[in-house]
Amino acid sequence: MTSRIIAVDPFDLIVFGATGDLAYRKLLPALYHRHRDGQIPDVSRIIGCSRRPMTDEAYRKTTLDALEKFVPQHEREPELVESFLKRVFYVPVDATAEKSGWADLAKVLKEGKDRIRAFYLAVSPDLFGVLCEGIGAHGLVTPETRVIVEKPIGKSLESATVLNDTVGKVFKESQIYRIDHYLGKETVQNLMALRFANALFEPLWNAAHIDHVQITVAEALGVESRAGYYDTAGALRDMVQNHILQLLCLVAMEPPSQFEADAMRDEKLKVLRALKPITGATADHVTVRGQYRAGASAGGPVPGYLEELGNPQSQTETFVALKAEIENWRWAGVPFYIRTGKRLPTRLSEIVVSFKTIPHSIFGDAAGQLASNQLVMRLQPDEGVRLWLMIKDPGPGGMRLRHVPLDMSFAQTFKVRSPEAYERLIMDVIRGNATLFMRRDEVEAAWRWVDPILESWSAAREGLKPYTAGTWGPSASIALIERDGRTWHEELE
Repeated sequence: MTSRIIAVDPFDLIVFGATGDLAYRKLLPALYHRHRDGQIPDVSRIIGCSRRPMTDEAYRKTTLDALEKFVPQHEREPELVESFLKRVFYVPVDATAEKSGWADLAKVLKEGKDRIRAFYLAVSPDLFGVLCEGIGAHGLVTPETRVIVEKPIGKSLESATVLNDTVGKVFKESQIYRIDHYLGKETVQNLMALRFANALFEPLWNAAHIDHVQITVAEALGVESRAGYYDTAGALRDMVQNHILQLLCLVAMEPPSQFEADAMRDEKLKVLRALKPITGATADHVTVRGQYRAGASAGGPVPGYLEELGNPQSQTETFVALKAEIENWRWAGVPFYIRTGKRLPTRLSEIVVSFKTIPHSIFGDAAGQLASNQLVMRLQPDEGVRLWLMIKDPGPGGMRLRHVPLDMSFAQTFKVRSPEAYERLIMDVIRGNATLFMRRDEVEAAWRWVDPILESWSAAREGLKPYTAGTWGPSASIALIERDGRTWHEELE
């Protein structure tokens, strides 16, 4: 089976922060793969911008280094790498200096004035405003211009509103693409296909048939090179406010009228607005925040967060577990259990929809205990879908039941390379398809729900709960779900 490749229209992609980790690790490899598959027209250009002085050839050399590091050798055909590098250019631009490089960038872009033009802000959020102002002041916005904004979009509702206002002074809302790479993952999009393209699930997708939902985003690594940013953010801001709430919306939203950007985002917004507020004493009961201590990972002993950070006073959480509820007819009484953290046993992102158990077993005690059916969507690693069912254990000697999965691995089923999230999302920007991007009111609704949790934590007497690196977080996170008579999914396998 081969995937269908549809070429996009000619474009210029201008990457601010072109010498940063995101550009080298994700963006340039993603663009190379789209070039390799013939999706990018010959005249399209990738123009790197940062304040570091560099020639086109020097930047092509660093781009080649990035491809050699982050693209598997068998995918780096020499002639394709060479042709890709020919479409890569570089213009030094100092965002904080009015006359530093902007005129040069305008001159380069004038050559492709009729093409689609996309500005990728792969920089710190404190530069979003000054870059957008520079883009606007130097006449670089055309009717076919888009801007791609990376997270974090603010650290609170107030700061997100200011940031959105700043970007909105230069670009129309329809030109702004707030990127969340989780929404570009194959399994996330397959969640929509499972729900809305099959008669099997949607009739059961409600409180009458679903017992609870779990969303887990686990990372085995610590803060690594992101320590400076992470200590000002924490797990709730870094993961829950954006990635995880977006996943929750896709699970919980009503069917949109069509698979179109605003129809999709309208339904996600309804979910965010229906989330039951978590405030004051409620936060103590339905949220857990933790911070990892020294422990062990697959690579051996690892330091604790405070040692990695070099700040023994930090109160930043590296783990969050919480119980969310959606106050509408479809989901009333169905808890959504969320957990995310660093230095957990493995890298894992998955959504588990656990259906209610059957009301009565006809098989007797000898058949064994009946477990609930579960739909498990694995986002990473090994993208795929599992449907856990009860079946008869083969063999003579009576009825014995087992809980086993129907397993569909995307890699094994389709036998094609699955594009990385950034590949899909960048091409969607060029197409003008905003379906997988966040609208301003979504971002602000998410902060409106998260802010009271942060305020409650600030006022709480109880602080962070420590957990040993390499474990599944504080014991309180297990108590959070088990006092409801449920358990986290990995303990069921």
